[in-house]
Amino acid sequence: MAVMQPLKSLTLRQNFSWTFVGNIIYAASQWGMLVVLAKLGSPEMVGQFTLGLAVTAPIILFSNLQLRQIQTTDVSQQYLFGDYLGLRLICVGLSLPLILIITINAGYRWETSLVILVIGLSKVIESISDIFHGLFQYHERMDRIAISLMIKGPLSLLMLGIGIYLSGTVLGGAIGLAIIWTVVLIFYDIPSGAAILRAATANIEAEEISQQQSPIHNRHLLPRFNFSKLRSLVGLSLPLGFVMMLISLNANIPRYFIEHHLGERELGIFSALSYLMVAGGIVVSALGQSASPRLAKYYAAGNSKDFQQLLLKTVLIGALLGGISVLMAAIAGKEILTILYRPEYAQQVYLFVLLMVAAGIGYIASFLGYGMTAAQYFRVQMPLFTLVTGISALVCFWLVPSQGLIGAAIALIVGATVQAIFSLGVIYHALHKIARSSLTDRPNRN
Repeated sequence: MAVMQPLKSLTLRQNFSWTFVGNIIYAASQWGMLVVLAKLGSPEMVGQFTLGLAVTAPIILFSNLQLRQIQTTDVSQQYLFGDYLGLRLICVGLSLPLILIITINAGYRWETSLVILVIGLSKVIESISDIFHGLFQYHERMDRIAISLMIKGPLSLLMLGIGIYLSGTVLGGAIGLAIIWTVVLIFYDIPSGAAILRAATANIEAEEISQQQSPIHNRHLLPRFNFSKLRSLVGLSLPLGFVMMLISLNANIPRYFIEHHLGERELGIFSALSYLMVAGGIVVSALGQSASPRLAKYYAAGNSKDFQQLLLKTVLIGALLGGISVLMAAIAGKEILTILYRPEYAQQVYLFVLLMVAAGIGYIASFLGYGMTAAQYFRVQMPLFTLVTGISALVCFWLVPSQGLIGAAIALIVGATVQAIFSLGVIYHALHKIARSSLTDRPNRN
């Protein structure tokens, strides 16, 4: 009989390295999708694809309820893996009909509607993978997530390109994405999740912890549908679901206004340029995801000094990335856009610079958001992002009709600035609270 090996967590540096490489490859593949659309198709096709993402993203992110963040910061293991998986399956099962209803009532062209629906299906599949990634992240095994992304990214780019080449439409490429994401979920994410849970069992046996202290259900791969647990988890995660929906709306509201006032072509140009904001976001996501479990442990232990130092380091990295992005856009923006896309995109250098300014401020705000979530300041995020989204919508309403794409970029800058300022205020409150608490007492949740 084979002996199960105990599960070993990776160091923060190893986790960051794996996450950085995985996110680099995945983000480069996603950006490559827009390049393929721009090279093989037209700005209208880019606009159609990004409209599908813009319509589905708020719904999917709301249905996700940010369960992965709760899962990775659940230091006391109040909920089992099956609880997270069960709730995720229920939520994504409700999201597809909602996407269908919204798409029908929006009055899009039939081809655009089909693209939106297929992208929605792809996002549902990705959402299920995400809950397994949360399991890997909780155990500080970001290498499993990175490998999943490194498999999915290039294959997604390949299938999208083949689908567009063979069909001549965005719909063919979207179908290719749905197929690949399903394959990765079934043949990598689920088996890796099973391996993690088996290894966690070996850890528990090695430490001679009784089943009463660590229920065997926590090591089962199947979803659980315990009503009282699900109700409690929904109560905890619902505010974060609204927050993620608001964050997505904040990012996509300019796109809605552009599509309505300027059309799919201008939306395609704006989306292609704004996607370059993701370059720095790769580092932000990698470091933020890697640091989250450790930040949560520092805060839960009342270790405000290490919490503050680690968060400050991440924020400084965000500021540095933003400065480099703006400098590159200002110096070589025209050349970058010409090489990556087409000359018609290179006419928007000023827009490119503004988008990089928005990106830099957004990086800082994102790291502060990881700090809020690690401290389990969940409910306060809902009014915060309601304010941010409302201000962004007002700026778009005011500026997009008169200033076009420049007005949309200004709206992103204003929204990111408001988010960063108020997030800093929440972090200050969290640190002040932990300073008043005993190092042996766990701070109350907000």
